[in-house]
Amino acid sequence: MKKIIITGVVVIASLVGIMYVLNKNKANTEANIAEVAKTNAAVAVRVAEVDFHEVNSQYVTNGTFAPKQEVMLSAETGGRVASVLVSEGSFVRPGQTLAVINADKQNVGIANAQAVYNQAQAEVARFEGAYASGGVTKQQLDQVKLQLENARNNLKSAQLQAADVNVRASFAGVVNKKMVEPGAFVGPGQQMFEVVNVASLKMNITVDEKNIASVRVGQSVKVVSNALPDQEFEGKVSFIAPKANAGLNFPVELEIRNNATNDLKAGMYGTAYFGADQAVKALVVPRSAFVGSVSSNQMFVVKDGKAVLTEVVAGRTFGDYIEVVSGVNQGEKVVTSGQINLLDGTAIEVIK
Repeated sequence: MKKIIITGVVVIASLVGIMYVLNKNKANTEANIAEVAKTNAAVAVRVAEVDFHEVNSQYVTNGTFAPKQEVMLSAETGGRVASVLVSEGSFVRPGQTLAVINADKQNVGIANAQAVYNQAQAEVARFEGAYASGGVTKQQLDQVKLQLENARNNLKSAQLQAADVNVRASFAGVVNKKMVEPGAFVGPGQQMFEVVNVASLKMNITVDEKNIASVRVGQSVKVVSNALPDQEFEGKVSFIAPKANAGLNFPVELEIRNNATNDLKAGMYGTAYFGADQAVKALVVPRSAFVGSVSSNQMFVVKDGKAVLTEVVAGRTFGDYIEVVSGVNQGEKVVTSGQINLLDGTAIEVIK
């Protein structure tokens, strides 16, 4: 019995010791957490100063050149290709024949339609003579005249089908792809040639909402290609979309006249310059200062060690810098990195 009592006392003493150690460790942990919380109470951010910069007043945007005209020519009637008269890279004129499809069936159709038409003409002449002598009624004469009209329409249809055996270019351009060879069988609608016109090209670009008001249809625009840096081309605004896309940019189409040797190629990357090439001073902030995107018109301004969410009015775009019309003043500092961790009034620590 005495041994049991001693064992119980030892167990109780051990439990008390363990509880004491645990409580002491908990207190130390809470103290450490509190100290870390004090240390990390301020969010680390990077900032930039709002200031006047000398910037280029031109608005610059990029796009890709595309043919002004391009078409895929297809067979309008089925048959075996008798001859192909052009190759890839050939220049073609409007109406030029590119390929001929075997027309034997079409010629037979014309001959049959012509025979029916000739017979109908003879019938009308015979019935008109009989009608004059009272041998047939007016109704019978009208019936054979109707048959003659049907035969005439069938003959025209057969002639049109025979003309469809010639695949012709619809505008002046260059054969970009040839997809048939002589002897091949083609069906109606089968693609045979791709013809593109690169004497004039178009370039589709987008202009942001801050600059679209200064763009006009017919406006001249300087255009250069990265592949031809020593050449400059003139583009004209041919279309301005009445509605912005999902990125709040307005699609704009430029028409560019190619040079005499057609050095500009469809698919090349190009740059368009709107406005005069001159330096101006503007109050700007880095693009990264805006919360989310420039269209939000919000940024965090540093005031008394805190990040204050501020409404601003953005102006023109100058590459990585955005003009600020109102909302901040020269010399103020704005947060350019770390906004995702900020709320209005959050304490901050500026890092280099």
